[in-house]
Amino acid sequence: MKKIIYPAIFEAEEEGFSVFFPDLQGCNTEGDTLEEALEMAKDALSLYIFSLFEDKKEIPKASLPSKFKAESENGFVSIIEFDLIEYRKKYDKKSVKKTLTIPNWLNIMAEESNINFSNVLQKALKKELKI
Repeated sequence: MKKIIYPAIFEAEEEGFSVFFPDLQGCNTEGDTLEEALEMAKDALSLYIFSLFEDKKEIPKASLPSKFKAESENGFVSIIEFDLIEYRKKYDKKSVKKTLTIPNWLNIMAEESNINFSNVLQKALKKELKI
């Protein structure tokens, strides 16, 4: 899973907007302005999907936006995107230690050249994963 989108229903309230995701039970938010409601919707979706992913729970399939209608004439349906890779880059800063094996001659040459092994591995993994 890299990017997924879900329909969100935005409803104009007396003060701001409420937002809910009909495919994601309990995934709701609000904002004082439309811009804030949109940002809050992105955050709510990201937290919801990331927590399901981390807990190894099934990610619900997204419905087509045309399946839903806003309740009021001041409401509307929009799609909100979640990008797992970008979310992890931004928020998952924890480092993990990896043990690896390389030939001794390569280790000696790298140490003599003051090579940062972690940096090289990160660059190589990003290149291999095309990210």
